[in-house]
Formats: sequence, C-alpha cells, structure tokens
Amino acid sequence: MVEPMKLVRCLLLLASTLALASCARSAVVPVYGARVVASYSHDPAAFTEGLCFAGGVLYEGTGLESQSTLRRVDLKSGRVQQERPLSPDLFGEGIAAYQDKVVQLTWRSHVGFVYDRQTFSPIRQFSYQTEGWGITWDGHRLIMSDGTARLYFLDPATLEVTGSVEVRMPDGGQPVTGLNELEYVKGEVYANLWPTDRIVRIVPATGRVVGWIDLAGLLGPEYRDRPVDVLNGIAYDAKTDRLFVTGKLWPRLFQISLVRR
Repeated sequence: MVEPMKLVRCLLLLASTLALASCARSAVVPVYGARVVASYSHDPAAFTEGLCFAGGVLYEGTGLESQSTLRRVDLKSGRVQQERPLSPDLFGEGIAAYQDKVVQLTWRSHVGFVYDRQTFSPIRQFSYQTEGWGITWDGHRLIMSDGTARLYFLDPATLEVTGSVEVRMPDGGQPVTGLNELEYVKGEVYANLWPTDRIVRIVPATGRVVGWIDLAGLLGPEYRDRPVDVLNGIAYDAKTDRLFVTGKLWPRLFQISLVRR
C-alpha cells in the first residue's frame, strides 16, 4: 500500500499497535523474536503484497499500479522465473496457492483473480465488497483480510464469503486492526500487522490472538542504503517446516525460526 493514501488509517492503527505491545509486555500472550536460518536475494523493486510456498515453489504477488504482478521466484537466487502482470489500473495484493490454483486479490478494485498454478493462465475472476489485503489457504477454505480487524472465510469453489471473525486480544481485549498479508501455519493464521514489523498469531476459529512476533531490525542497516518499506510477506513450507518472511522493497528474503522472549 502507498503510505500517504493511508495516513488516516495509520493513525487509527496506532492505538491497536500500542495495545498489542502492552499485552505482550504483561505476558498475556507470548512474544517471539527470530533467529535467521538463511538469507536469500530478493528483488528490491518488488513491492511485496503476497507470498506463499506450494509444491516446493515460491510464489509472490507485488503491488502498485502499473507494477503489480504474480510471480514464480527461485528461492536460492531470488530470480523471477515466471511473471504475469496485472492490468495497469490494478493494485495487486495478497496471494494464496490452493489445489492447483493461485488466487490473487487487488486492493480497492473489489476484484480477485484465479490462475492455473503451473501456467498462470486465468481461470476466473470474482468480486468482494471489502478492500483486498491478504489471503491464505487452510486446506479447506480461503481466509482473507481487508485491513480491518476482521478475517473472512471464502468457499474455494464459489469464492463467496461464508463467514467472518473479529481478531481480538485475549479476554475480550482490543480488536487488532491492520491485518495484512496472511499465512496459515500449523493451525494458526499469521498476519502482518500494517504498518509495523510485527506478525500477529491468530486462532482462526475464534479470532483470538495467541502470540505475536516482533521482527523489528530483521533487515539490517547494511540493506537500507535505498528506500525500503515495512515487513510484508510470510510463506510457510509445510513439507520442510520452513518459515520465510520479507518486506516491501526489501533486498533480502529470510528463513527464520521463532525464539520465545
């Protein structure tokens, strides 16, 4: 997302961020940092909005008008192996691989696209009433965010919303707004919290926050000699139990393991 266009929402998110930090300090939910397992090259021009791992392949969705793409990326080199551009008027958002397909959202156009996972050939498009931010696949249904505190559940066959849940801190606490890129990891939804370098861990059935991951400082100063944006992009390889993260315009993609603080 382009930050000037979201200044008001950014201010509204401040209260949510402070509440999250307060709960973490009081040990209501566990806090995790990260140990870097491996570091890989990443296209520094990629305004990363979606990231996922499926069938041993890394997929990425990028944003900004006239620059939005769906990509297949070589993990080790960071090289783009296959790319499908979106229409210049569309701002690409989250992606998810499911079955033999890849789904990609757009920000304010209320339209999403489904592609063949191998060829990137279009299969269908669908509409939704909210903004499109993040999306993931839990093995049975798609789970979507719209920048608020709400997660939406979509039927994979019809792409229609079948339900939703509000994400809150424990014991009826503060709603956690700014839910962005999503990834399903071992029964939880991991959500980038825009506009921070934090990830919220959510039980999707209830919306309850059960932890958060603080990745501030993950991208070191040696990689900040050019403009970079916030952390955004989570991919989990269930086969090998590997967790990857990157950010918008980041020149590196990291494999990390979580460390309890």
